[in-house]
Amino acid sequence: MSSVAVVFTGGTISMRHDPVAGGNVPVLSGADLLATVPGLDEIATIIPIDHGLTPASHFQFPDLFDIWARVTGALASDEVVGAVIVQGTDTIEETAFFFDLLHTGPKPVVVTGAMRSASAPDYDGPANLRDAVRAAAAPELADAGVVVVLAGSIEPADDVIKTHASSFETFRSLNTGSLGRVEGERVRVVRARGPRRHVAATKAAERVRLVVATVAADGVEIDALRAIGADGFVVAATGGGNTSPLILAAAERAMADGLPVVLTTRSPAGEATAAYAFPGGGATWVRAGAMLSGHLGGPKARVALALGLGAGLDRAGLAALLADPVTRS
Repeated sequence: MSSVAVVFTGGTISMRHDPVAGGNVPVLSGADLLATVPGLDEIATIIPIDHGLTPASHFQFPDLFDIWARVTGALASDEVVGAVIVQGTDTIEETAFFFDLLHTGPKPVVVTGAMRSASAPDYDGPANLRDAVRAAAAPELADAGVVVVLAGSIEPADDVIKTHASSFETFRSLNTGSLGRVEGERVRVVRARGPRRHVAATKAAERVRLVVATVAADGVEIDALRAIGADGFVVAATGGGNTSPLILAAAERAMADGLPVVLTTRSPAGEATAAYAFPGGGATWVRAGAMLSGHLGGPKARVALALGLGAGLDRAGLAALLADPVTRS
């Protein structure tokens, strides 16, 4: 029987309600979680790896590199056909994409968690863990990179977002759609993943700032963050890539200092483009030197820029990393 490595990092799936603390806190180890899923060893031989009990909202980039080192170490074994990372759902859309950018090789890596704690009557942790192991062991997902599996859906790491704070069906890929579903004992893949971004990084720039454009915004956030030290900026613009000209002027000051600036949209799907040429429109951002991020939204574009800078990429390399792979020359 094939083996699947499962790295446990904490999150809601590991939590129980603590009446003294007044809410859910992480307490369940990897062994505790595996005990909630009888028959898991009929799917694959599980190689459990405990990596702490950290809420996903606490992760820093060094934490993610540490987790990824545990995963790559496990995947190096010929007996291991795939890996599962168990974590909190708050930042899965970012962490899964972080891992996807680093991942090479055909073995699938599945990120999963739970929307309810182990104290809840509708605890979804065991079902999600079972589905994740089944997906990680599935030859159908070879070369699919890193995917997110919750509530049965299989979502690509570069598109998946959390669309609802608490719904079981929160994770959706609004641009490209799901890759498939885990249905009982079957992994059903409905489309191929396609080309993926990749960067060979061992560190990330820690001070890439994400700024969201809003009505009546004036760009002071960019100036203030630049003054205290920034490695670069991602600006999540309104609509198709448009902002106040005041925000663009602040970004131009940052670019004059040599800082990379990336333009994306704050919308949950779609992309920023150079379609509008009024002051602050996408075309004026591109002419000023901002890079577009394809269909990556703000959080994912920030991860890509941070890893690209950590890898020492120049502007052309960063632009290529940010662009949608299907449109890259």
